[in-house]
Amino acid sequence: MTVLSCYADVGAITEQRPNYDELMTEHAPFVKRIAYHMISRLPANVQLEDMIQAGMIGLFEALKGYDMSKGASFETYARIRIQGAMIDEVRRCDWTPRSVYKKSREIAEAIRTVEKRFGRDAKDSEIAEVLELNIDEYYRMVKDAAGCQLLSYEDIALTGGSKDEYKSGDFNGPYEHIQEDNFKCGLVDKISSLPEREKMVVSLYYNEEFNLREIGEILGITEGRVCQIHSQALLRLRARMSEWTDNNK
Repeated sequence: MTVLSCYADVGAITEQRPNYDELMTEHAPFVKRIAYHMISRLPANVQLEDMIQAGMIGLFEALKGYDMSKGASFETYARIRIQGAMIDEVRRCDWTPRSVYKKSREIAEAIRTVEKRFGRDAKDSEIAEVLELNIDEYYRMVKDAAGCQLLSYEDIALTGGSKDEYKSGDFNGPYEHIQEDNFKCGLVDKISSLPEREKMVVSLYYNEEFNLREIGEILGITEGRVCQIHSQALLRLRARMSEWTDNNK
């Protein structure tokens, strides 16, 4: 039984109150799948159980707030609420030192400098040169920066800073939806222009929902290398979206 059909079966008769306990139990595996997907690229001190607990809160909010008349499937709606609750939990704990945010910003700026200079994708060696690092030091820096990469496309405007540091992802006023749509369209365009391997990792991780180990098996590389490619892809996106985010701070 799908998430949508289960919800429809319980909620179709509007006079009947949905059995939330039953629905929570039914959809718990859905929450766990999302948690396993997200935990694979977080530090070891972030506990899977905490992510699942936060996700269950998001699921409960989704069950209470879902409106079939809006057109979106329950699975789509619930995924957004569940992932949002997990992201909020990670932010609330904020285990990332400020120095790591600083490294993320420095890498993004170096990528932007190289790509502006040459008009093409920045190579690892070129980014390292701008940062005055050797290639091994650069890869260590990328690994460190991976810890502060947030967890969804909508958060890329905030990548490299804490929620309190950056407000560019907040849209207010009568043009809120237009701004959000424009940002998403711009982001999709930048994703399509990523180097092939980075684009493939982003697609497999976000669209196909493979975890890092599974992506490594598909590409024939280690899980650590996949994490590095994924992190650099987000940093490259942040660099390429800087004009949009800078104009909306």
